[in-house]
Amino acid sequence: MSSLIHIANGIPKGLISADLAQGRKRLDSLGNGIIPGIVLVAMITAVAFSARNVSGFALFSPMILAVVAGMVYSNVLGTPVHAKAGIAFSQKRLLRFAIVLLGFQLTLGQVVSIGAGGVGIVALTLGATFVFTITLGRLIGVDAKLTQLIAAGTSICGASAIVATNIVTDARDEDVTYAVASITLFGTIAMLGFPLLAPLLGLDQHAFGLWAGASIHEVAQVIGAGFQNGTQSGEIATVAKLTRVAMLAPMIIALGLMARRKSDDQSAARPPMPWFVAAFVAVVALNSLVRIPAEVKQAVVLATTIMLTMGLAAMGLQADISQLRSRGLRPLALAFCAFLFIGGFSLMLVKVSG
Repeated sequence: MSSLIHIANGIPKGLISADLAQGRKRLDSLGNGIIPGIVLVAMITAVAFSARNVSGFALFSPMILAVVAGMVYSNVLGTPVHAKAGIAFSQKRLLRFAIVLLGFQLTLGQVVSIGAGGVGIVALTLGATFVFTITLGRLIGVDAKLTQLIAAGTSICGASAIVATNIVTDARDEDVTYAVASITLFGTIAMLGFPLLAPLLGLDQHAFGLWAGASIHEVAQVIGAGFQNGTQSGEIATVAKLTRVAMLAPMIIALGLMARRKSDDQSAARPPMPWFVAAFVAVVALNSLVRIPAEVKQAVVLATTIMLTMGLAAMGLQADISQLRSRGLRPLALAFCAFLFIGGFSLMLVKVSG
């Protein structure tokens, strides 16, 4: 004990005071910035999940409801300044971690189960839709970054793809919100309308499931449309959709390479392989090789949904409706044309392969 006291006495008091002051500063920063913002985001997330119990709102995923709730809160009440740090933390850190956890919803065996033809249809549809949307956006004068977000949301997996793509494209928060809103609108139309078209188009359960999985925007929307047409249809639609989700990784890498090539300052350009994409691929591989208990998977799926919802609630909190209006109707027209293209192109491939 005496030796410990001797050591303590040997430490300069100024150094101890400086360390204590630094510690207090970090705690104050945490309490005054990150925590209030996370609490606000968590409250909006809770509202989004609760709203799904209200009649009519069950059609929408909590992520979409969270964006709307966040926008209403920020534009009506205003976002507190002391909550900005926590909102930014939710928008960036939580979203990236949630995208990594998406890998637990996919295995390579699931991809193989829809066959080489099914994978080919999904891949061709994704690539063609992305190129079509980027090209049309350039022709009609939509901002390049907003165009990339709409292209990713339409061709890959809705809101999740939009927020993942934005980590590379670095678009404005208003652009992200606009893209999510437009993708949600047309994805919902597809979810409600495609099952009604199945008998008119002569699609059996396998063909319809493949079409729904290859063309509808959000995972939840695909599941809703697929199982509405039968169990087999729902299962095939889900696997086809998750195959599209797996293609998020190469798409982000490609966008990263494009961003670096266009940048004048190569050292300042974003890396072509963001860490969360590499982690996503690793998680898919782990999920394919190791049998994870169903209870654990359910918990991970819930945690993933909650974190994605918190991230989108944070985006809604930073969205300015006046800025959304300034974008006009061209981006909405672009999203509509992309919606028509992905539905028609994938249907053509399904018909030809059948």
